[in-house]
Amino acid sequence: MLLTLLINSLLVAAAVVLHHEALNFLFWLGRKVSVRRNVNVLIGVFGALVAHVVEIWMFALGYLYMYHSPYFGTLEGNFNGTLIDCVYFSFTTYTSLGIGDIAPHGALRFTAGLEALTGLVLITWTASFLFLKMQRYWQRELGQR
Repeated sequence: MLLTLLINSLLVAAAVVLHHEALNFLFWLGRKVSVRRNVNVLIGVFGALVAHVVEIWMFALGYLYMYHSPYFGTLEGNFNGTLIDCVYFSFTTYTSLGIGDIAPHGALRFTAGLEALTGLVLITWTASFLFLKMQRYWQRELGQR
């Protein structure tokens, strides 16, 4: 169980730090690059999406490692142990979509729960970031009229 806790802690910490740095970079980029307001918002949206996809792939690599190790349990259902299946499971877990065609067993249930919680927090963080970005431009737009 200690190894499970360590792997899960590393996955969550890496995702949070990566997301922080991505949003920090997007904020910095938005202040340094002078483009139309709509383009700046689009850069923020696409940048955040890239960060989410990278985080999902990080969890997928964690699932792949844990699945092929004898200590962490298994993933059953419409799953054959490939990286792409791990990525699919990670996408559905991170986004809390939870289609249910793949079920985690053993310690992998803990990983899936933590990924869902992490995804929820990071997705809402992104939503807050983008709202503040839009609000800043709305205030500029209203101030200019």
